[in-house]
Amino acid sequence: MSFSRKNFIKTLSLGAVAAGTSSFTNIKKSTNTTANDHKLTIGLASYTLRKYSLDEVIEIAQRLNIKDVAFKSFHLPYDATDEQLKYIRDKVKARGLNLYGGGVIYMKTPEDVEKYFNYAKTAGLKMIIGAPNHELLPLIEKKVKEVDVKLAIHNHGPEDAIFPSPKSVYDKIQHLDKRIGLCIDTGHTFRLNLDPATELMKYKDRLFDVHIKDIDEQVADGKNLEIGRGKMDIPSILRALKEIKYMGVLGLEYEKDGDHAIYGLSESVGYVRGILKMI
Repeated sequence: MSFSRKNFIKTLSLGAVAAGTSSFTNIKKSTNTTANDHKLTIGLASYTLRKYSLDEVIEIAQRLNIKDVAFKSFHLPYDATDEQLKYIRDKVKARGLNLYGGGVIYMKTPEDVEKYFNYAKTAGLKMIIGAPNHELLPLIEKKVKEVDVKLAIHNHGPEDAIFPSPKSVYDKIQHLDKRIGLCIDTGHTFRLNLDPATELMKYKDRLFDVHIKDIDEQVADGKNLEIGRGKMDIPSILRALKEIKYMGVLGLEYEKDGDHAIYGLSESVGYVRGILKMI
């Protein structure tokens, strides 16, 4: 795929459609000056660009002025050698990006725990965004202490029997090492008929990562849309993150239309940045 400057800039302008969406009616200027001053870091969950090459992901992130990325295995392969992982790590860093995490990574066996924590350490990841089986948590706690790589457990919504909600994660990890926390997926949380903003504030003490997206309806089988076109109250999510002074990355994850995700991603980035300027 190639991205001419003219066509790429055109996709950025799509963020202007936000002015005509329902989310804008929910914006109220906060009276909390401290919250308004807190800056959020917009990043990228590379699952969005799963049909794009590593070089294309780097180029797109650069053009969108996104520095912080979490790589899925499409761009940081699980079966890569140590040399290959270090090459990708160094390449991303040389291009000015921060490879802050990897995932979502599923762990079903003790061998998986060993494999993926070593993978993360070799690739220079500061955090695994993961979905481990419950019985592996004691081993994971031991591994976190050993290699000093954080684990942010990702909730996957109503169809997930292991970690559907933020509460299901928190209940299992609240007494574990403080380097084990949550990656709250706002879309999956919304599909559980929960308010993502409330959940973010409720579990702020162990909130390591956030995936932000938009969903067409607040039902279990709700579909992913460009951020700003769905039914989620995006301003309230961003306001909540500002109020709790969230220091992690706000990972944009656009799951629709993988073959041409650049367009929806660009619109979503423009929308989020526009909202942030207004709250």
